[in-house]
Amino acid sequence: ELTIYYSHYVSVLENKPATKKVLPLSQADSGQGHDHMSSYEFEPDKESILSVILPQYVESLIYGTILDAKASEHASRMTAMRNASDNATELIDDLSLEYNRARQAAITQQITGIVGGSSALE
Repeated sequence: ELTIYYSHYVSVLENKPATKKVLPLSQADSGQGHDHMSSYEFEPDKESILSVILPQYVESLIYGTILDAKASEHASRMTAMRNASDNATELIDDLSLEYNRARQAAITQQITGIVGGSSALE
């Protein structure tokens, strides 16, 4: 039995844990059980074809889940970096405002000292 657990990409803001059962193949996956299906002759026989196609099928399913998980990971990283960038911008704005207030208070204090000194001389 082969089961894959991965993070399924839903959208940029959402990803969900997912499970995909790869092996053994179910009856629905094989296409059997349909009475209206036509009969085909296989050359080479079905087992030879299946022995070639099955590894490719499993490999493509695994590769698809890897791509899905990578897309989910990149979306999560993008969202995290956007949030970090927004927080850094907000922090820069707050610190700039605080710096400007402190600078303005220092300038006001210097002007008050100059005016007080000049009035003392008169």
